[in-house]
Amino acid sequence: MRINIVTIFPDWFEAPLGTSIPGRAAEAGLVEYRVVDLRDHTHDRHRTVDDEPYGGGAGMVMKPGPFFEAVEALDPEGPVVLFTPRGARFDHGTAVRYAVQDELTLLCGRYKGVDERVAEGLATEELSVGDFVLSGGEPAALVVVDAVVRLLPGALGDHESASTDSFYDGALSAPVYTRPAEYRGMKVPDVLLSGDHARIDAWRRERARELTRERRPDLLERAGEDG
Repeated sequence: MRINIVTIFPDWFEAPLGTSIPGRAAEAGLVEYRVVDLRDHTHDRHRTVDDEPYGGGAGMVMKPGPFFEAVEALDPEGPVVLFTPRGARFDHGTAVRYAVQDELTLLCGRYKGVDERVAEGLATEELSVGDFVLSGGEPAALVVVDAVVRLLPGALGDHESASTDSFYDGALSAPVYTRPAEYRGMKVPDVLLSGDHARIDAWRRERARELTRERRPDLLERAGEDG
Protein backbone atom coordinates (compact mmCIF):
# COMPACT_ATOMS: atom_id res chain seq x y z
CA MET A 1 0.00 0.00 0.00
CA ARG A 2 1.09 3.58 -0.64
CA ILE A 3 0.01 6.44 1.63
CA ASN A 4 0.53 10.03 0.47
CA ILE A 5 0.40 12.91 2.95
CA VAL A 6 0.26 16.52 1.75
CA THR A 7 1.25 19.00 4.46
CA ILE A 8 3.13 22.23 5.14
CA PHE A 9 4.97 20.44 7.95
CA PRO A 10 6.61 17.34 6.40
CA ASP A 11 9.13 17.03 9.25
CA TRP A 12 6.19 16.55 11.62
CA PHE A 13 5.76 13.00 10.29
CA GLU A 14 9.35 11.76 10.30
CA ALA A 15 9.44 10.24 13.78
CA PRO A 16 5.86 8.88 13.99
CA LEU A 17 6.01 7.12 10.62
CA GLY A 18 9.32 5.52 11.55
CA THR A 19 8.17 4.28 14.94
CA SER A 20 6.27 1.23 16.20
CA ILE A 21 3.78 -0.46 13.85
CA PRO A 22 3.86 2.19 11.07
CA GLY A 23 7.65 2.03 11.02
CA ARG A 24 7.85 -1.75 11.10
CA ALA A 25 5.24 -2.06 8.36
CA ALA A 26 7.30 0.25 6.14
CA GLU A 27 10.49 -1.71 6.84
CA ALA A 28 8.67 -4.92 5.91
CA GLY A 29 7.54 -3.43 2.61
CA LEU A 30 3.86 -3.49 3.53
CA VAL A 31 3.42 0.26 3.12
CA GLU A 32 5.24 3.15 1.48
CA TYR A 33 4.86 6.70 2.76
CA ARG A 34 5.21 9.74 0.51
CA VAL A 35 5.12 12.96 2.53
CA VAL A 36 4.78 15.99 0.25
CA ASP A 37 5.64 19.54 1.25
CA LEU A 38 2.75 21.68 0.02
CA ARG A 39 5.09 24.68 -0.25
CA ASP A 40 7.00 22.90 -3.02
CA HIS A 41 3.95 23.56 -5.20
CA THR A 42 3.88 27.34 -4.79
CA HIS A 43 5.26 29.87 -7.28
CA ASP A 44 6.32 32.90 -5.29
CA ARG A 45 9.51 33.55 -3.37
CA HIS A 46 7.67 33.44 -0.04
CA ARG A 47 6.18 30.01 -0.85
CA THR A 48 2.73 31.30 0.11
CA VAL A 49 0.02 28.73 0.80
CA ASP A 50 -2.68 30.96 2.35
CA ASP A 51 -4.52 34.21 1.76
CA GLU A 52 -7.31 36.36 3.21
CA PRO A 53 -10.86 35.01 2.85
CA TYR A 54 -13.17 36.51 0.24
CA GLY A 55 -16.01 38.33 1.95
CA GLY A 56 -13.87 39.25 4.93
CA GLY A 57 -13.67 37.63 8.32
CA ALA A 58 -11.03 36.37 10.70
CA GLY A 59 -8.28 33.92 9.84
CA MET A 60 -6.49 32.88 6.69
CA VAL A 61 -7.61 30.36 4.08
CA MET A 62 -5.34 27.86 2.36
CA LYS A 63 -5.12 28.43 -1.39
CA PRO A 64 -6.42 25.82 -3.83
CA GLY A 65 -3.55 25.90 -6.33
CA PRO A 66 -0.83 24.19 -4.24
CA PHE A 67 -3.18 21.35 -3.29
CA PHE A 68 -4.27 20.71 -6.87
CA GLU A 69 -0.69 20.79 -8.16
CA ALA A 70 0.60 18.56 -5.34
CA VAL A 71 -2.03 15.89 -5.99
CA GLU A 72 -1.61 16.12 -9.76
CA ALA A 73 2.14 15.54 -9.30
CA LEU A 74 1.37 12.45 -7.19
CA ASP A 75 -1.18 11.20 -9.74
CA PRO A 76 -2.72 8.97 -7.08
CA GLU A 77 -5.31 6.24 -7.27
CA GLY A 78 -7.86 5.60 -4.55
CA PRO A 79 -9.38 7.98 -1.99
CA VAL A 80 -8.18 11.58 -1.70
CA VAL A 81 -9.15 12.64 1.82
CA LEU A 82 -9.41 16.21 3.08
CA PHE A 83 -9.45 16.58 6.86
CA THR A 84 -12.10 19.01 8.07
CA PRO A 85 -14.33 19.23 11.19
CA ARG A 86 -17.41 19.02 8.96
CA GLY A 87 -16.32 15.73 7.40
CA ALA A 88 -17.76 12.27 8.00
CA ARG A 89 -16.68 10.72 11.29
CA PHE A 90 -13.69 8.40 10.99
CA ASP A 91 -14.38 4.94 12.39
CA HIS A 92 -13.22 1.34 12.16
CA GLY A 93 -15.31 0.68 9.07
CA THR A 94 -13.60 3.55 7.26
CA ALA A 95 -10.19 2.25 8.32
CA VAL A 96 -11.05 -1.17 6.89
CA ARG A 97 -12.22 0.44 3.63
CA TYR A 98 -8.95 2.34 3.31
CA ALA A 99 -6.82 -0.68 4.25
CA VAL A 100 -7.96 -2.64 1.18
CA GLN A 101 -6.94 0.19 -1.16
CA ASP A 102 -3.66 0.23 -3.04
CA GLU A 103 -3.22 3.93 -2.38
CA LEU A 104 -4.55 6.57 0.01
CA THR A 105 -3.92 10.32 -0.16
CA LEU A 106 -4.39 12.56 2.89
CA LEU A 107 -4.63 16.36 2.62
CA CYS A 108 -3.77 18.32 5.77
CA GLY A 109 -5.33 21.75 6.09
CA ARG A 110 -4.37 24.57 8.47
CA TYR A 111 -5.47 28.02 9.55
CA LYS A 112 -9.16 28.92 9.12
CA GLY A 113 -9.65 26.20 6.54
CA VAL A 114 -9.03 25.16 2.96
CA ASP A 115 -10.53 26.81 -0.11
CA GLU A 116 -13.83 25.06 -0.84
CA ARG A 117 -12.72 24.23 -4.39
CA VAL A 118 -10.31 21.67 -2.94
CA ALA A 119 -13.25 19.85 -1.35
CA GLU A 120 -15.42 20.18 -4.46
CA GLY A 121 -12.91 19.52 -7.22
CA LEU A 122 -10.05 17.51 -5.75
CA ALA A 123 -10.91 15.53 -2.62
CA THR A 124 -13.08 12.46 -3.02
CA GLU A 125 -14.24 12.73 0.59
CA GLU A 126 -13.98 14.90 3.70
CA LEU A 127 -13.11 13.30 7.03
CA SER A 128 -13.17 14.25 10.71
CA VAL A 129 -11.61 12.36 13.61
CA GLY A 130 -13.99 13.85 16.18
CA ASP A 131 -16.21 16.71 17.23
CA PHE A 132 -13.39 19.12 18.02
CA VAL A 133 -11.04 21.40 16.12
CA LEU A 134 -7.32 20.70 15.72
CA SER A 135 -4.65 23.21 14.71
CA GLY A 136 -4.26 21.29 11.48
CA GLY A 137 -4.86 18.01 9.72
CA GLU A 138 -1.52 16.49 10.68
CA PRO A 139 -2.62 14.82 13.94
CA ALA A 140 -5.73 13.51 12.18
CA ALA A 141 -3.57 12.10 9.38
CA LEU A 142 -1.46 10.19 11.90
CA VAL A 143 -4.61 8.79 13.52
CA VAL A 144 -5.79 7.49 10.15
CA VAL A 145 -2.39 6.12 9.16
CA ASP A 146 -2.00 4.20 12.42
CA ALA A 147 -5.53 2.78 12.30
CA VAL A 148 -5.17 1.73 8.65
CA VAL A 149 -1.64 0.35 8.67
CA ARG A 150 -2.23 -1.94 11.65
CA LEU A 151 -4.96 -3.64 9.59
CA LEU A 152 -2.62 -4.54 6.74
CA PRO A 153 -1.90 -8.28 6.63
CA GLY A 154 1.38 -8.91 8.43
CA ALA A 155 1.59 -5.51 10.11
CA LEU A 156 0.84 -6.89 13.58
CA GLY A 157 2.24 -10.35 13.04
CA ASP A 158 -0.81 -11.77 14.81
CA HIS A 159 -4.28 -11.35 13.29
CA GLU A 160 -5.92 -12.33 16.57
CA SER A 161 -4.44 -9.25 18.20
CA ALA A 162 -6.43 -7.03 15.83
CA SER A 163 -9.53 -9.21 15.80
CA THR A 164 -9.97 -8.80 19.56
CA ASP A 165 -9.66 -5.00 19.50
CA SER A 166 -12.55 -2.68 20.25
CA PHE A 167 -14.82 -2.02 17.24
CA TYR A 168 -13.48 -4.97 15.22
CA ASP A 169 -16.77 -6.83 15.63
CA GLY A 170 -18.89 -3.77 16.38
CA ALA A 171 -18.40 -3.74 20.16
CA LEU A 172 -15.88 -2.65 22.76
CA SER A 173 -13.25 -5.15 23.83
CA ALA A 174 -13.21 -6.97 27.16
CA PRO A 175 -10.79 -5.92 29.94
CA VAL A 176 -7.30 -7.41 29.84
CA TYR A 177 -4.92 -8.31 32.68
CA THR A 178 -1.36 -9.55 33.12
CA ARG A 179 0.96 -10.53 36.00
CA PRO A 180 0.89 -10.20 38.96
CA ALA A 181 -2.41 -11.89 39.81
CA GLU A 182 -2.95 -9.38 42.63
CA TYR A 183 -1.73 -5.79 42.76
CA ARG A 184 -2.49 -3.36 45.59
CA GLY A 185 -5.46 -5.42 46.63
CA MET A 186 -6.90 -5.62 43.12
CA LYS A 187 -7.22 -9.19 41.86
CA VAL A 188 -7.42 -10.65 38.39
CA PRO A 189 -10.84 -12.32 37.89
CA ASP A 190 -10.64 -15.98 38.89
CA VAL A 191 -12.00 -17.16 35.55
CA LEU A 192 -8.92 -15.85 33.75
CA LEU A 193 -6.71 -18.00 36.01
CA SER A 194 -8.84 -21.13 35.58
CA GLY A 195 -7.30 -22.44 32.37
CA ASP A 196 -10.85 -23.18 31.11
CA HIS A 197 -10.76 -21.52 27.70
CA ALA A 198 -14.45 -21.99 27.01
CA ARG A 199 -15.34 -20.17 30.25
CA ILE A 200 -12.73 -17.49 29.52
CA ASP A 201 -14.16 -16.86 26.04
CA ALA A 202 -17.68 -16.67 27.45
CA TRP A 203 -16.53 -14.23 30.17
CA ARG A 204 -14.81 -12.01 27.62
CA ARG A 205 -17.87 -11.92 25.36
CA GLU A 206 -20.16 -11.04 28.26
CA ARG A 207 -17.85 -8.36 29.68
CA ALA A 208 -17.46 -6.87 26.21
CA ARG A 209 -21.23 -6.63 25.84
CA GLU A 210 -21.61 -5.18 29.35
CA LEU A 211 -19.04 -2.48 28.67
CA THR A 212 -20.60 -1.69 25.31
CA ARG A 213 -24.07 -1.39 26.84
CA GLU A 214 -22.68 0.86 29.57
CA ARG A 215 -20.36 3.10 27.58
CA ARG A 216 -21.34 2.90 23.91
CA PRO A 217 -24.97 1.72 23.58
CA ASP A 218 -25.04 3.38 20.16
CA LEU A 219 -22.84 0.55 18.86
CA LEU A 220 -25.45 -2.02 19.82
CA GLU A 221 -28.21 0.12 18.34
CA ARG A 222 -26.25 0.42 15.11
CA ALA A 223 -25.95 -3.37 14.97
CA GLY A 224 -29.73 -3.69 15.45
CA GLU A 225 -29.45 -5.13 18.96
CA ASP A 226 -31.50 -4.01 21.93
CA GLY A 227 -28.60 -4.40 24.36
